[in-house]
Amino acid sequence: MPGQQTASKTEKETVEIKLAHSPDSDDAFMFYALATHKLATPGYKYTHILSDNQSRNGAALSETCDVTASSFAGYPVIRDNDVLLGCGASVRDAHGRVVVSTKSLKPAELAGKRIAVPGLKTSSYLSLKLYEPNFEPVVMPFDKIIDAVQKDLVEAGLLIHEGQLFFPKMGLHRVVDLGIWWQELTGLPLPLGGNAVRRALGPELGRQISRTIRDSVSYGLEHREEALNYAMQFAREMDTDLADKFVGMYVNKWTLGYGEKGRKAVKELIKRGTKAGLLPGPPTVDFLGED
Repeated sequence: MPGQQTASKTEKETVEIKLAHSPDSDDAFMFYALATHKLATPGYKYTHILSDNQSRNGAALSETCDVTASSFAGYPVIRDNDVLLGCGASVRDAHGRVVVSTKSLKPAELAGKRIAVPGLKTSSYLSLKLYEPNFEPVVMPFDKIIDAVQKDLVEAGLLIHEGQLFFPKMGLHRVVDLGIWWQELTGLPLPLGGNAVRRALGPELGRQISRTIRDSVSYGLEHREEALNYAMQFAREMDTDLADKFVGMYVNKWTLGYGEKGRKAVKELIKRGTKAGLLPGPPTVDFLGED
């Protein structure tokens, strides 16, 4: 299996590391230096596998990928096989996932409503369930949610990705910002997703992979214009200014390293999700090495 041969690797061998992440502009920005060979990775070849969250979690369970970008809501499912790397996370300060409607609903009025959500294994859905347990989720692709709300197919929609930036232009009203709610509730940023590495690779290789990913993130942040130009091919018709703002939402100081506060935020989300019966227990979270 890819990566398992590393224990006997010689100087002449090249080991493939399969890296699964989303086909989104923020991940493209994060992995720009690695994908375009701006970084030297002697002895290792990184293969990028672009797929949705459900497919990535399935690949992690079957151990067909060595590194998986996973939502924190999905991490408990792959926890036995994977450990979280110390970098590569998507964590939001204050502002986070937004629930919108065509009407000026009050947050308390979300109870009992049909709400479009981008999936049941997402951190955004988990945070909404923690905020308001009583609603009817209607699962659909994230890029169809605004249209469904506008056409009154649902009474509200949970937005992720770039929809959070332009929904007012679409005539929609914010009902609640879950990032603000979470920070007021816990004093912590809202954790959304991170990178997990197969435990079978061992801690030494895991830390090396973590350093490589951190170096790729650092390169993108230090060469923002060229990394953003590369990421634009995954920007789903956003202009450069909007894409830059979007990337900044998810590739930031938290992506370089969780720090104590970031790790605490992840543990708190999973603890609350487990206690509410929304995640499989136990509520343990493992991070590999130091930030």
